[in-house]
Amino acid sequence: MNPLLRASGWLDEARVSEEREPEAMALAAATADGRPSVRMVLCRGIDSRGLRFFTGYESRKGRELDANPHAAVAFHWASLGRQLRVEGPVSRLSGADSDAYFQGRPRGHQISGAVSPQSRPIASLDELRQQTAELTRRFEGRDIPRPVTWGGYFIEARVVEFWTRGDDRLHERQRWDLEGGVWKPTLLAP
Repeated sequence: MNPLLRASGWLDEARVSEEREPEAMALAAATADGRPSVRMVLCRGIDSRGLRFFTGYESRKGRELDANPHAAVAFHWASLGRQLRVEGPVSRLSGADSDAYFQGRPRGHQISGAVSPQSRPIASLDELRQQTAELTRRFEGRDIPRPVTWGGYFIEARVVEFWTRGDDRLHERQRWDLEGGVWKPTLLAP
């Protein structure tokens, strides 16, 4: 069995049960010397090999993933009493994949992605708003090109863990490890 099929099903169920942002996941990355950091990002798809998300390549997370291409993510769906964790190596998605996703985003999100020097210091939010207004005018009636500094990442799943809330804190935890191309399940104590 491929646990990513179950993971995708859990995400689909969360889309029905969670009020806001069921795709939200905590992404943990680390610098080249192993200093960790974590932040929330949105999962933009799970397939039979892993999952993807999009961000600025020059953001802190982008720089960390370039320097140390490994990550872990965790979803928490309180309404379902579930958590999902995935770990594995990370690579950038192709330019074509990033272009396709970028063009499918709401126009305001495209503009924000194009103007924001994500994770970098800025003089003021008003200055960023002015740049947003200028870009909006400049591309009125035209497609906004994806910035070369923005795109997608793919986490190739090597570890998948399912956590289901249990009575009296006797939670069910099942971990799947990819070993030699075969997924091996292990039941873990809560």
